[in-house]
Amino acid sequence: AKGIAYGVSPLARASVAMGVDGLLIETHPSPSDALSDAPQQLSHPDFISLYDSLKPIAGSIGKKIV
Repeated sequence: AKGIAYGVSPLARASVAMGVDGLLIETHPSPSDALSDAPQQLSHPDFISLYDSLKPIAGSIGKKIV
């Protein structure tokens, strides 16, 4: 099955809110040029945006994003 990049951020935020201990998120400087899993890869700016959005969610349940 092919991945879908547009679902990565909402699912990551929901997972952190539920208390998961780790996430594996694929990134690439140019996702469309990735040799594998291109449809589910985030660009670096999209990853940084997601990363920043996870910090307050984690903090609200007493966890920290590192």
